[in-house]
Amino acid sequence: MKLLSYSVRETPGIGVLLGDWVLDLNKAFADHLGDAYEDLPGPFDLDMLSFLDLGAEGLAEARRALDEAGNRMESGEASGMEGMLYPLKEVKLMAPIPYPRKNIVCLGLNYADHVREGRKTLQQERPLPKHPIYFTKSPTTVTGPYDDIIYPRATERLDYEVELALVIGKRGKYIPEDEVLDHIMGYTAFNDISARDLQSQHGQWYKGKSCDTFAPMGPYLVTSDEVGDPQSLDLWLKVNGETRQSSNTANMIFDLKKIVSILSEGITLEVGDIIATGTPSGVGSAHPLGLLKVGDFVEIWIDKIGTIGNKVVAES
Repeated sequence: MKLLSYSVRETPGIGVLLGDWVLDLNKAFADHLGDAYEDLPGPFDLDMLSFLDLGAEGLAEARRALDEAGNRMESGEASGMEGMLYPLKEVKLMAPIPYPRKNIVCLGLNYADHVREGRKTLQQERPLPKHPIYFTKSPTTVTGPYDDIIYPRATERLDYEVELALVIGKRGKYIPEDEVLDHIMGYTAFNDISARDLQSQHGQWYKGKSCDTFAPMGPYLVTSDEVGDPQSLDLWLKVNGETRQSSNTANMIFDLKKIVSILSEGITLEVGDIIATGTPSGVGSAHPLGLLKVGDFVEIWIDKIGTIGNKVVAES
């Protein structure tokens, strides 16, 4: 399933994609569509995090509602679903998790070609990391899949990074590698916007990675069963229509099983936690075409997930 957060006429909601339509899950549950939650009277006022807190049961009920809606539409019997279906083109898509509970965990230097391009940029030896390099971004970095990226006055070196992000769906600590995929609820596309001068000035990446709007993501939260193997996904990034980054998640130094398992050593991972898994070569600081400018349009695409696109605008 492709889950999404959206707003229509300034009213937020959560839904699931049904072709070119959005099925509102709260309304579907309240109507017991497909007998979803037929034993619960509601009220249903879930956001994406509270929906994810329902775990496997919530996903199963969403699937029942989606299947019933699809069957009715195919048979031409969509009556009775008024108010719970919206044309996709008429809603505003938000980040799948618009307001994370915690900092977003990210991976640095997780593609060998990105490590190599950094050696040339810095003109110094940079070995491949022996252990995952984790850092965090503030929850206030999150912005929608088609919203603007603000070029803050605090930086003069704005960069992009296409990344696959995963969302935890099952709480855990000291998670064995062979159980990691059971703890991942789904995946989304993620652009790790970075202020390179702030990174270097402060000697630690949080400041340079955490300005407002520095984490566009979406367009959907795609469930693990629909994505399949997360280590075989093509991904690319374009600026003004020209490809800057292109790779496959198979090229990660540390795969998702290692990333999550090692992170969970001594740290409890909770439902709704977002983990971005690193970027390949082609970042602006190392690319012949350079860093982002006001007016640029940045697109990223990941196989099985989709495309997001964001315009860079000056901070007012």
